[in-house]
Amino acid sequence: MAGGRAGPGALLALLALRALGAAAHPQCLDFRPPFRPPQPLRFCAQYSAFGCCAPEQDAALARRFGALAARVDAAEWAACAGYALDLLCQECSPYAAHLYDAEDPSTPLRTVPGLCEDYCLDMWQTCRGLFRHLSPDRELWALEGNRAKFCRYLSLDDTDYCFPRLLVNENLNSNLGRVVADAKGCLQLCLEEVANGLRNPVAMVHARDGSHRFFVAEQVGLVWAYLPDRSRLEKPFLNVSRAVLTSPWEGDERGFLGIALHPGFRHNGKLYVYYSVGVGFDEWIRISEFRVSADDMNTVDHNSERIILEIEEPASNHNGGQLLFGDDGYLYIFTGDGGMAGDPFGKFGNAQNKSALLGKVLRIDVDRNERGPLYRIPRDNPFVDDPAARPEVYALGVRNMWRCSFDRGDPATGAGRGRLFCGDVGQNKFEEVDLVERGRNYGWRAREGYECYDRKLCANASLDDVLPIFAYPHKLGKSVTGGYVYRGCEYPNLNGLYIFGDFMSGRLMSLRENLETGQWRYSEICMGRGQTCAFPGLINNYHPHIISFAEDEAGELYFMSTGVPSAAAARGVVYKVIDPSRRAPPGTCQIQPSRVKVRSRLIRFVPKEKFIRREESTPRPTARAPTKAPRRSRPTAARPAPTPRPARPTRRPGGRRGGGRRRGRPGTADPAPSNGAVRLVRPAGLSPGRGRVEVFAGGRWGTVCDDAWDTKAAAVVCRQLGFAHAVRATKRAEFGEGHGLPILLDDVRCAGGERNLLECTHAAVGTHNCGHQEDAGVVCSHEDPDL
Repeated sequence: MAGGRAGPGALLALLALRALGAAAHPQCLDFRPPFRPPQPLRFCAQYSAFGCCAPEQDAALARRFGALAARVDAAEWAACAGYALDLLCQECSPYAAHLYDAEDPSTPLRTVPGLCEDYCLDMWQTCRGLFRHLSPDRELWALEGNRAKFCRYLSLDDTDYCFPRLLVNENLNSNLGRVVADAKGCLQLCLEEVANGLRNPVAMVHARDGSHRFFVAEQVGLVWAYLPDRSRLEKPFLNVSRAVLTSPWEGDERGFLGIALHPGFRHNGKLYVYYSVGVGFDEWIRISEFRVSADDMNTVDHNSERIILEIEEPASNHNGGQLLFGDDGYLYIFTGDGGMAGDPFGKFGNAQNKSALLGKVLRIDVDRNERGPLYRIPRDNPFVDDPAARPEVYALGVRNMWRCSFDRGDPATGAGRGRLFCGDVGQNKFEEVDLVERGRNYGWRAREGYECYDRKLCANASLDDVLPIFAYPHKLGKSVTGGYVYRGCEYPNLNGLYIFGDFMSGRLMSLRENLETGQWRYSEICMGRGQTCAFPGLINNYHPHIISFAEDEAGELYFMSTGVPSAAAARGVVYKVIDPSRRAPPGTCQIQPSRVKVRSRLIRFVPKEKFIRREESTPRPTARAPTKAPRRSRPTAARPAPTPRPARPTRRPGGRRGGGRRRGRPGTADPAPSNGAVRLVRPAGLSPGRGRVEVFAGGRWGTVCDDAWDTKAAAVVCRQLGFAHAVRATKRAEFGEGHGLPILLDDVRCAGGERNLLECTHAAVGTHNCGHQEDAGVVCSHEDPDL
């Protein structure tokens, strides 16, 4: 066919898949990443390897092409059919969203892809009449006689993406379809908000029953059930908050720490929980079994609790908390070393003492426990024949493993299935990730990371300890949160990537195994830069205290974090991890959830987090250091629950009390403010509680410039600053102009109940139509001005 068809060299350049480098962000007209079609395309064949069309869309475009051929004069069609093919097939381009100006969903979709000027000028010469059949845009038709205006109308503001120049743009195509790293090597991913308003969400599990429900546990002892549409049941799935020992202090490690649903949950309704209990100064951890209520599959029968195991805790920190079922059907329990600093219990510490259950990975059999013992010892546990060891011990030398997971294995080959990954929180220098295996010693307290901690123990040749697969120093983070190997369906590029984080620094991190050498390559994860995540439903920021990771029933990956690490603060959010570079073909990952009978009222999910526009990658969040060490008293406000307070355990091994490094220990550096924080700047002589409002967003401080600033917005600011009342919203820089700062917010409209100004309706961060002479201010008070 004659006309402006792109040559084969350009098409090969488009489909090249090379090593990581420059940052491109392909997207389709449905605001989702491109994909590899399940079978070659017949019409738009140049996009068979990677693009935005499945065979059904390709067939529809072929029908449009046939209809065009029937309407256009034969002589004109002979000259212009190639152009028509090119233009129609841009809907299949991996950059379709950019070609059609669909990056912003509020902008009308172009009817013709954006054309490079030289291509358009050539096409206009012989084929301008073709556009009357390609586009219903009458404004375009009216420009048909003016070549310059016609091509200017079809041009794109971003000339990097115009057709056909983008076909040979090396900067775009060198990484097409790959997870892209920025200039600092940070992998760029996006997020989707799934749940919010949670108090330290410590775990999320699914039922493996085809319902695709998920259950999110809060540190206070409540577990909430969510349906696949993300609506939450008003009645808790489980409520043991009166029995759980925790406090409102930030960084308190005690509380409801783990939950695991039995592999046969759909048949037996069994689940297991791990939580802290205490009376006076005595504290211990409890593993209990519950059953789902006989008349409501979304509620636990609280009278069914059976205590499986209790272990005395000599200190308030290092409580472990993970429960997992392996493919072998056994329950794995991950305990901390007992707390304080340096595992000071006994000659070698709890972690190296095989007769202690602390500082271990335990494995027990909880099946067939209706009569007889509550649990049995698996016959192949490594120390069943050692009279000096507890038979429950599966692995030892553990400090405080916080979040572990079993690898589902490669979806195609099964490679990696059953591997057990754990993040083990360090002491003074290193955080580590371990591959846990039967009977192995993971070194604590002899070793921390790759280095010796207790030099006498470390020199013991009989230690035979296993080094971590990865360890990082405290300049990167001070409290590892173990994650998962991605094995989901939706994002093929992430397959095999182990994604984890750090509670203190807020870093998201990843490891990928070199299958030839067995070594693990580290890459940090950032939120995508520029337009990468600027699509409906996606966000590019998260709260910094990364508490836990999770998989849903389909294997997609999530993590939970909070802005305030307190069991009393409802600042926790569940995020889904999204790869903007590539997805599975449409229809490949569809799920058909089985029906769930719901007896409780449903609370519809309303997302609150927002995309923050930045030109560069989102800087990793810096967490605010938690406050003082936890008190030993219980919280003053106990929440009602059917589970009674625990009795004191019969076993009570001795041990000293005292402090030590907790998860979430304050760092030495001054903490950065959280996103949405505000401060008041006031001229000399003014009393506190009044001044110009400055807000922290996108990693910097700036002003609020708004000539419609009102008392509802002022109330949000005053409440953030600790004042009970907003007396007045001041306008037009009454308290001075913020010269030298960017204007970050404009058009702010609040209902008054928001947690910060970023939750109010506002123009995009950094977008405004005003100057500093309109900078906003407030007058706040602790006393009611109406009294």
